Amino acid sequence: MTRREFLPASLLSWAVSAQHKPRLRRSESFFGFHFDLHPSEEDTALGRDVTEEMVDRLLSRTKPDYVQYDSKGHVGWLGWPSKVGPSAPGIVKDSLAIWRKVTARRGVSLYIHFSGVWDSEAVRRHPAWARRAPDGKPETRQTSVFGPYVDQLMIPQLREAATKYDLDGVWVDGDCWATYPDYSPMAAEAWKKATGKTILPVKGDADWLEFLEFNRAQFRRYVKHYADELHHSHPKFQVASNWLYSTLVPEEPTILVDFLSGDYLGNAAISNARLEGRYLAQTGKPWDLMAWGFQQADSNAIGHVHKPAAQLQQEAAVVLAQGGGFQIYYQPSRSGYFEQSHIEVMGKVADFCRTRQPYCQNTLGLANIAVLFSKESLYSTTDRLFGGWGRASSPASGWLDALVANQYAVDVLPDWKIQRDAVTRYQMVVVPEWTGIGAGTRDLLLDLAKDGLKLVVSGAQNAALFGPPAGIQLEDSPEQVETYLAGGEVLANVKGLWQKLRGGEPLENRYLGYDSTKPGITAAVSASVGRGEVLLIPGPIGGVYKATHAPAVRQFVERMVAPRVDPLVRVQSPPTVEVSVRSKGGATFIHLLNSTGMQVAGDYSAIDFVPTIGPVQLAVKLPARPAKVTLQPEGRALPFDMKDGRLMTAVDSLHIHSIVALTN
Repeated sequence: MTRREFLPASLLSWAVSAQHKPRLRRSESFFGFHFDLHPSEEDTALGRDVTEEMVDRLLSRTKPDYVQYDSKGHVGWLGWPSKVGPSAPGIVKDSLAIWRKVTARRGVSLYIHFSGVWDSEAVRRHPAWARRAPDGKPETRQTSVFGPYVDQLMIPQLREAATKYDLDGVWVDGDCWATYPDYSPMAAEAWKKATGKTILPVKGDADWLEFLEFNRAQFRRYVKHYADELHHSHPKFQVASNWLYSTLVPEEPTILVDFLSGDYLGNAAISNARLEGRYLAQTGKPWDLMAWGFQQADSNAIGHVHKPAAQLQQEAAVVLAQGGGFQIYYQPSRSGYFEQSHIEVMGKVADFCRTRQPYCQNTLGLANIAVLFSKESLYSTTDRLFGGWGRASSPASGWLDALVANQYAVDVLPDWKIQRDAVTRYQMVVVPEWTGIGAGTRDLLLDLAKDGLKLVVSGAQNAALFGPPAGIQLEDSPEQVETYLAGGEVLANVKGLWQKLRGGEPLENRYLGYDSTKPGITAAVSASVGRGEVLLIPGPIGGVYKATHAPAVRQFVERMVAPRVDPLVRVQSPPTVEVSVRSKGGATFIHLLNSTGMQVAGDYSAIDFVPTIGPVQLAVKLPARPAKVTLQPEGRALPFDMKDGRLMTAVDSLHIHSIVALTN
């Protein structure tokens, strides 16, 4: 059966008109929007205020490559008139039909937001489909990935929508992060078949980690199944499972989803996007990140506080500077209407992104430091199937933020990629305070150190793993202590778990009180390993910096890194300037991002002013003099000199995001 044969006669004209304006695949797309409502049985006016004129006005102002519109939220009611059902009882007008008609006319791809594992209405109607908790009680929100839900409801719903609206794809929400260990009879039967065991483990049991991996494997089969089935019936239909193959599921991509995506939210969204963007850029898959157009922090009891354009532009810059696509999440009114002022903010952010597209899309990274992200540690030492990981991953985020604040171009390196990635292109790899990276990963990193790599290893547990092979011995057991490092102005409070060491070359001391004249305890040591080096810091540097962003901790990191790394770009600027170096077609693009004033607290949910800073001085290591140096997207030529193999130039004024382009 061909794709067109799935279409009702009333919609054939949409497909024909769309042929005159071809729609981009997600792999070709750069900018888009996500609009969801999570319809419920309490809605009374769904679609009432959706008109072609309103949709056309929004698309005309913002010109997205794609739109993801609401179809089914976590509540489980469909937002379109469906034969499969259940359709929300308050549908007044078919919103998807109108959005498809206008997007097809304009050549804009249309995806749907669709909740997967989390389907409250499905488990209310079919209690046997529910995941069960360890006490045997059925969950009221989550379906079981071992059960028939995916075949009997989810796939039929998606096939109906794909056919009825000639959709370009689906963004499946409520999937990995809504999946937990399952104690349903279906899971018990599968566990017995796989292992021969009749008792489902709980936390603390000897086979607990095996049971977690058993549940992860079933989730992979579930996603692969619905992706394969949809590709079979609708070959051009594109599928993404929200947060799959991000830091929440930090695995090598094996399932044939068409693109990767995730929505980042909450306080310090820039820091979240900084980590996720760098991780997704390593996967080799098309990817984008979604900023929420509003803030809804735990400390904010008000509800939605909409972000001004400047705030969203700051968040967008962090994603674009890693070569990713960007989208924004907004909610229309319950009747589907979009406030004109929101459309204007969307338009300002769209303009910001489009002017930077030539210097961001399809570029390659040129970082020379990588921060290790360890799936092995998360899967072996936490009790979750998938993230968010909370404090378990904070050290990686903290180390990344500290390096970025010192103006280094940094990648996030998945542990599964160490063997196949050209790790030797990095001068340094940082191992944050992971608690279980495994002897295999350690040995790989030490072998790379023997070939010249510099390793920075942080944390008491990692001191025990890396210290003895590097000739550094442990003294006593790790201690939870209040301790301090020297800082530029004040002492750095690095309270936490520390390990005493002996051997190697001592680099810095720490102190057990506010008195640096007293004898100190070694806080960092260096040991040669082949042609490389292991720099061991046996305490919680990444975790502390994530929690505090204290300048004195940042300065300590700089003292450790600066003598050991010769960066491609040296920058003189405030620590709120982030640097990313990318390349495309023989050109080099140096991204300068101004995160000054970024939103970090629920009590200050929105910002509409980013202070301009400058001048920003740059010294770029180059083999030859470039033909042209320009500031983009401003389109302004920059004066420059060459000195000792480095190009010297300056950006007088940096607002949110500018790119220094070096072309031959």
